[in-house]
Amino acid sequence: MHVSNRPSIRIAAAAAGVTIAATGCGSGSDSAQPTATASASASASASVSVSASASASSSAPARAAEGKQCGGMSIDHEANITRSTEIVINAPLKKVWDVHTDVESWDKWQDAVLTVKRLDSGDFASDSRFRWTTPVPKSQFAPADTLKITSSVKQLEPGKCVLWDGPAIGKAITIEKGTHLWMFTETDGKTLVHTEESWDAALLDALKGPDHDAVAAMLGGGLDVWLKALKTEVETSKDGDS
Repeated sequence: MHVSNRPSIRIAAAAAGVTIAATGCGSGSDSAQPTATASASASASASVSVSASASASSSAPARAAEGKQCGGMSIDHEANITRSTEIVINAPLKKVWDVHTDVESWDKWQDAVLTVKRLDSGDFASDSRFRWTTPVPKSQFAPADTLKITSSVKQLEPGKCVLWDGPAIGKAITIEKGTHLWMFTETDGKTLVHTEESWDAALLDALKGPDHDAVAAMLGGGLDVWLKALKTEVETSKDGDS
């Protein structure tokens, strides 16, 4: 946005990344699963257009909106599905930043990341790209699948914020567009990590009422799972391990 008894559908996050949590938890938590109101979701081979720390690299950059931004860019606040959440980590900002941006180590502390590879070299920067895979368990939307996500950093201010997007492609599911923003603020040796994400697609634009709320809960739950995993990794690792 993380396996087992957590979400039953997931596109890991994060930036992503990102997890779709069908059971929801934390800030997006509803235990309700989305109903099959959208007819497209009934087909196992339907193209499910959502964003999980991802948006098609060929699409236009997310338009800046009121609220939090990184380098003048933000998530798409006009998207039908958006969510934000945050967590306080008992560690200095540098350690949190180093763990979070060491994307090649994500699979060591995030259960939903199967593989991950940087597509560039050097320090994590505003033009970095990385490719990773995440499992999608069988659901009412589609059969079990594995998504390949290619994320491109669009904005980065070292130690302050990062925004990325990119497509996620599987055999039964295609993730077309999305944007994921992360912001970091240190106070008294602790770090507040704020994250928000938008899902923007025609299928999602048609969602209303309980269906809309359930999908928003998926996004919120996935973001919470990611943040809790980051907090655990940072707070339990030795200073030299990050």
